[in-house]
Amino acid sequence: MINLLLRGIAVTAVTTAMLLAGGGNIANAGGSITGTVSFEGDAPSRRPIRMSADPKCDEANPDGRLGDAILIADGKVQNVFVYLKEGVSGTFEKPTEVVNLDQNGCMYAPRIAGAMVGQTIEILNSDETLHNVHSLPKESKQFNNAMPIKGMKIKKRFTAPEIMVRVKCDVHPWMAAWIGVLDHPFFTVSAADGSFTIENVPAGTYTVEAWHEKFGTRTASVTVSDGGSAGSDFSFARAN
Repeated sequence: MINLLLRGIAVTAVTTAMLLAGGGNIANAGGSITGTVSFEGDAPSRRPIRMSADPKCDEANPDGRLGDAILIADGKVQNVFVYLKEGVSGTFEKPTEVVNLDQNGCMYAPRIAGAMVGQTIEILNSDETLHNVHSLPKESKQFNNAMPIKGMKIKKRFTAPEIMVRVKCDVHPWMAAWIGVLDHPFFTVSAADGSFTIENVPAGTYTVEAWHEKFGTRTASVTVSDGGSAGSDFSFARAN
């Protein structure tokens, strides 16, 4: 009996070592999707925001503030939500990490974010003025909360996937944010240089969508291999 038990332990140890050494991976050796979001032609100009209706907002922005709905530098587009639209299978546990949304300088930061269904979204008021956080989902229950105190936090969750959920401030009409809600973790937001990476993607073929609040959407088909990196660039242009 003891010899059989020891033999079983040895076989298990050898099998595990072989898998970890490259004969296979106990966890799916996911690949990645990388790319860049570009803009064709002359970028639209950013317009100054008039915050004089709230002196606290003016004080928080002594040099003024430009709108952040369109952020383009050197032909690269920031704040594009990129996600796997089709091809994902299986179920995924919601992350324990919190998605942070700050009200700072009478602007939302970040303007574009992503969360999984049921994931906690923590909203902070960093300003010495009243904000009213009002979400406008179509698939989940709306919330509408006043946040009058600096440092105040509230926690929210969305119950169904939706691209995209708009969040606004009823007190300051220029304030807006967008949250992409998905039932999987394969999404990201393009950086200031237009680059993006979606990591740990299982091998397969997917439809990838790039969403921008002003320019609409672009899609591409991408095939990912285990441990490989697939490329997918997107390009937007000013609407005619």
